[in-house]
Amino acid sequence: MADFSRLPGPNADLWDWQLLAACRGVDSSLFFHPEGERGAARSARENSAKEVCMRCPVRAQCAAHALAVREPYGVWGGLTEDEREELMGRARNRLVAAATGVDGGSNT
Repeated sequence: MADFSRLPGPNADLWDWQLLAACRGVDSSLFFHPEGERGAARSARENSAKEVCMRCPVRAQCAAHALAVREPYGVWGGLTEDEREELMGRARNRLVAAATGVDGGSNT
């Protein structure tokens, strides 16, 4: 008989937080930009998406997920693509600085 106890748990365990998300049922186009969207239109859409995120009970889990999997698109946990990339860049700089003993000019 096969030993199933060593198999990983269902993926649903990792995604249950999404059931409580404020964005559940909201049109996904609010969170993901259409091809070529720039400037004021993009800022307005991102700000509207962030308003949904700010009232979300699982915002922290959502942002953590997006950072952990390096989600390349959309607003997740109140963070835009550019904001997540900036945070990841800062984290990389801190890791490099710690590994090399060089400050790297960080103000944090």
